[in-house]
Order: sequence, then structure tokens, then C-alpha cells
Amino acid sequence: MDAELLETLSRITPEERRLRDGEALDRTLYATGQEFEVEAAKLLRQGQMITIRPHTRFVAFPRHSHNYVEIMYVCTGQITHIIGGGTTVHLRAGELLFLNQRASHAIQRADAGDVAVNFIVLPQFFDFAFQIVGTGSLLGRFLLGTLQNGGTEITHLLCHTADLLPVQNLVESMVWSLLNNEPGARRANQMRMAMLLLDLLNHHECVEAQGETGRGSPLVLAALREIEDDCRDASLSRVAEQYHVSLPYLSALIRQVTGSTFKELLQQKRLDRAQQLLRTTNLPVLAVSEAVGYETTSYFYSIYRKTFGITPKEYRDRLCNSDK
Repeated sequence: MDAELLETLSRITPEERRLRDGEALDRTLYATGQEFEVEAAKLLRQGQMITIRPHTRFVAFPRHSHNYVEIMYVCTGQITHIIGGGTTVHLRAGELLFLNQRASHAIQRADAGDVAVNFIVLPQFFDFAFQIVGTGSLLGRFLLGTLQNGGTEITHLLCHTADLLPVQNLVESMVWSLLNNEPGARRANQMRMAMLLLDLLNHHECVEAQGETGRGSPLVLAALREIEDDCRDASLSRVAEQYHVSLPYLSALIRQVTGSTFKELLQQKRLDRAQQLLRTTNLPVLAVSEAVGYETTSYFYSIYRKTFGITPKEYRDRLCNSDK
């Protein structure tokens, strides 16, 4: 991170000075009710959808939840979270932690060298990113849950991104933009966030997803990972065999948790991928169809038109005309 930017984020705030001197955490700075739910209204100005604040050091932050999406990025040192029923996450320099509105967590004491920044984000800020990412991935399911305020078991995403230079650059750009009140920052940062999520999609092996406690979450997450890793040949039977559960049980569990069947989730991922290929390559429609797992072009045309209201060729023609 840029040295000047890091120096700004490292400065000890008046609140931190009081905490370092032994005062207790003033919860009224974060919440109004007896339940410790940190409120967006306490941190965002009216009309804002995203802001940042350095993580508060010199205190063990008690268990709390938020009515917004929180993204923590560690600049130096390490921040340790205890999430949900007891999942310990050691977030190290260069890594990201996404927490949705239903995630509750406590944070162990951070010292002067443990510098992190929190992005406070209203769910609607992700509207643009959601259109780009789609629903057929772990990131897509996480975003869908933030927009719906329910219906997904993914409470947090841990991203091991310390060695991903594009991610580091995008995060630093957003931090700089928000600290310096960049003109037109909202739209620019929505685009940066979408690019950040696309980079994470391209390096999905760096993303760990966790859900609410319960025996269903690991199985459902495994099924979603199966779709994300290889939408062309994804197999629910393979997941069932790996986890030693019956196929009907796993199918019912996926529908109960996500509201969709495995087949529907796989189809959405394949269509999202087809859209990307049509938009970014010159592959013939037949090759696109085969690349995403459809053996017959006629079926691909049929399902594509039923979903989007136009054929793949018409979609590509519209893109060509819009560029003229």
C-alpha cells in the first residue's frame, strides 16, 4: 500500500487514544439499542451507500452484527475474528473478509501495528456488481443474499488475496477515492467493486465461503463450488458420493437452503458463462454452447431465448450495434 495512504490509516484516533488509556468502548458511537447491532446511520452520511473507517484498535470488540455489508481489508499486521458459533478467522495483511448483514462476530484486540480498514456498504451498492457477476457462483450467491436480506446460507467470505496485485490495486484505489472524496466516486467505486469481484471469480481458489452453523451448510457450499469450478461437467452425484450422503437428500437440502434446484443453479451459471463468452469472444454460437455444457445447439437456443427473451445471435448483434 502507498506509504502516505498507510500513514493516514495508521494515525491513532481520539477514540483509540481513550481506549489505549483504559476507557471502555462507547457503544453509543455504533448502536442505539440494547442489542449490539452496528447501524449504518451511525457511520454513513445521508445519501451515502459506501464509506470507510479504520478498524478500532486497543480494544477487544465485543460480539455484534450490522445492518449493512462489511468488508475488512488488512493493511499491516493481523486481525482475528470469531464469527458465528465460534469460527476463528485470522485475517492477514492483504486479505479481505466479506460479512453479510446476518453475520455476528467478535474481534480480538488489535495493536498499533495491526492496521485494517472497514468498508461500510449498503446492499444496494452491489446492484451493478450483481449484474456483472450473476448468481451462478459463490460470490453471486453471497451478493444475492445481501440484496434479498435473506435466503442464502453464506454469511462470510474469506479471500486470500495478498498475492493478487489487481485486487490490491483496486482496494487501494477505493480507499484513496473514499478518503479523498473523489468526484463521481459512487459510480467509479461501483465499477471498481465489480472488477474486484470479477478478479475474485477468476481466482476462486483463493475464496473460502462459510455459512451459518448447521449440517446443511458444508454440503450446499460444496455443491455451489462444484458448479463454480466446472459448470460444463458439474455433477451433483459426485458431491453426494464425496460426502457420503444420498442424492435425493442433497437435492432436497439445496432446494431448501437456496430456493432453487441444483439443475436450476447449474443452468444459471452456464447461461452467465455463455453471456460472458458471447460478449468477450468471437466463438461461434455452437462453440459457446459446447463450452458451457450444452450438447445440442437447438436446446441452447431454446433455453437461452426462454431466459433472456432473445437468441444468442440477437444478443451478440445488439452488442455489435451498440458499439457503433
